[in-house]
Amino acid sequence: MNAYDPNLGKGGQAVLHYGDGEFAVLNPGAYVLCAVTGARVSLDALRYWSPELQEAYAGPAEALKRWQETRA
Repeated sequence: MNAYDPNLGKGGQAVLHYGDGEFAVLNPGAYVLCAVTGARVSLDALRYWSPELQEAYAGPAEALKRWQETRA
């Protein structure tokens, strides 16, 4: 993510590629949706995601819930 990108934070939902420890913005936007709750997560607040599943989470509880679901 480039904090100096002039398109950062503009528009609707962003499209990201989730990697290990970082993500790349494929289509600029202001937020992504949590894969568990559907809540909007602003890009500057995004801290939890799965590179394996390519999805974002609103927080640690949601990330843990998805991890438990996929390991069952």
